[in-house]
Amino acid sequence: MTATMHTPETQDSNAVFPMTPRGPLSAELMTLLSSAPDGTESSVGLAIAVESALADAESITRDEDVQLSLFILYGLHYGSLGGVSAEWEWQPSLVAARTALERAFESELRATIEVPGLPEPTRAAVAQALTALTTAEGGPSLSRFVAKKATREQLGEFLIQRSIYTLREADPHSWAIPRLTGRPKAALVEIQTDEYGGGRVARMHSEIFATTMREFGLDAAYGHYLEQAPAVTLASLNVMSMFGLNRRLRGAIVGHLAAFEMTSSIPNAMYANGFRRLGFGTGVTAYFDEHVAADAVHEQIAAHDLAGALAEDEPELLGDILFGAAACLVVDGWAGAHMLDSWTAGVSSLRDER
Repeated sequence: MTATMHTPETQDSNAVFPMTPRGPLSAELMTLLSSAPDGTESSVGLAIAVESALADAESITRDEDVQLSLFILYGLHYGSLGGVSAEWEWQPSLVAARTALERAFESELRATIEVPGLPEPTRAAVAQALTALTTAEGGPSLSRFVAKKATREQLGEFLIQRSIYTLREADPHSWAIPRLTGRPKAALVEIQTDEYGGGRVARMHSEIFATTMREFGLDAAYGHYLEQAPAVTLASLNVMSMFGLNRRLRGAIVGHLAAFEMTSSIPNAMYANGFRRLGFGTGVTAYFDEHVAADAVHEQIAAHDLAGALAEDEPELLGDILFGAAACLVVDGWAGAHMLDSWTAGVSSLRDER
């Protein structure tokens, strides 16, 4: 299947790139989506492919076929799959397939990820718990490696891996806006307004990152490097999409965003230093420099006014807020560790380069 994927603000909508199946499930999906739905298509083959893929997967998070299939299914909601009929978005068999994959994905994450003890459902206590979670000592640091050691080739791989989310930056978290009310909703809109450039296209973070890619010499078309992105990189975006698109997981998407913002400033400063170390100027570093300042403000809003206020308003969501924050750190950590481990071993982190 050849799909056209487009994000109008960052690319030529006529760009086309190949999407190769990574197993029977993604192959079944691509075959189905290659035509317009007419009501006569059978859901049996897709259901069987989903069941088989889940049975065969040793790890949902790292299974290439499952994660690409989730990426495709979420792409229907984002509008990322150009050339695919919009009528597929809510086709029952696809919704059923996505629900089954999400159920397995969420179950694995909840079984794997350690969530800290729950604080009192107050703004101050939740912000303190999130601070403790996001400042805990971790393992080897991707950002320090980029700052001190990464080669030009590795910096290119870093941008390619990050493009899977960052050329869509803010979109997964924005699904939460209509799912919130009152103080948390206002706080989320405040954060997202900055992410979308305050109404100025050139200041949208996705657009600034597209400029970074072009200045580095890469293609900024959304999905251009999808073939090279491993399952764990797709999972980093898919977990956001799963949290954002399911109202019952609104606590998790809020916690995810809080952790995302609270762990952004220092790493982005290091990323910028890594590019400057190899002679790149502001055309490449502007994206990272922007996040050093912006996310220092966002982290306070996200911890107190978004996550903290949501816990006060809906205490029953407190567990999911902490789960979402922990999931952000763990899944993004897995994606970062994949890059760092690959480079330390002297190999590429990209799929078709390994």
